[in-house]
Amino acid sequence: MSAGMRSRTPDRLCAEAVELARDAAAEAARPQPLGPYLGAVAEGDRLVTHLFESQDPGYRGWRWSVTVARASRAKNVTVDEVVLTPGPSSLLAPEWVPWSERLRPGDLGPGDLLPSEADDPRLEPGYAPEPVEELEELERTEAPAEGEALPERASIAAVARELGMARPRVMSRLGLDEAAERWEEHYGPRTPMAQAAPASCVTCGFLVPVAGSLRRSFGVCGNEFSPADGHVVALSYGCGAHSEAAVVPTPPPAPQPVIDHMTADPL
Repeated sequence: MSAGMRSRTPDRLCAEAVELARDAAAEAARPQPLGPYLGAVAEGDRLVTHLFESQDPGYRGWRWSVTVARASRAKNVTVDEVVLTPGPSSLLAPEWVPWSERLRPGDLGPGDLLPSEADDPRLEPGYAPEPVEELEELERTEAPAEGEALPERASIAAVARELGMARPRVMSRLGLDEAAERWEEHYGPRTPMAQAAPASCVTCGFLVPVAGSLRRSFGVCGNEFSPADGHVVALSYGCGAHSEAAVVPTPPPAPQPVIDHMTADPL
């Protein structure tokens, strides 16, 4: 900032208290030296901030701001506060971003927890919280007595557990599409490995099928010699470790020994 003041007219006594502000700034900057005086800014009635350049190597472009004031009809100027503030050319930390937007794949470590938001678009309810149709059918057949709780078997959660589907939420169509795009990016038909492969994973004996709506497009590689071992791969992916890539050639039989009957053996 230049040495000039804002349009507001500063208090004369506060504006002249440069040495008072300098001593306060030097005390706060110790053991680093204090830089040159940069000017003053009128903050209000009988309230002025004096600026001094910071010489701290870790705060290049920052300034020591010393705010001084005086009471009405008083001649004594006092120091209100001394703070280190950034200047126009100072290096600042980036704007704060919520953790959910800063998180990247691979950041999660052992012991870390990553809760999913209630309205996460990648998820949708796994089963209805209130089994309306099932309860209506139960009331028509064997309605419980008044005040009696419904049996456990009337709960949709019990039915879901019995079927092995007791998950409150499952992946939505958006979540499935995003997962499919990620998997195809690393193990899909457009990768250099797949382009040079002799065949695709759909005909490989090491492919482990997956369940769900993505079973027609993806599987898991079970070949320890494949670069995709243990990863979800597209059925159109492929590598040189395909189970039917090639047959190991059988070495040709050794020729029969040739016996020379035309010459005499040396003695």
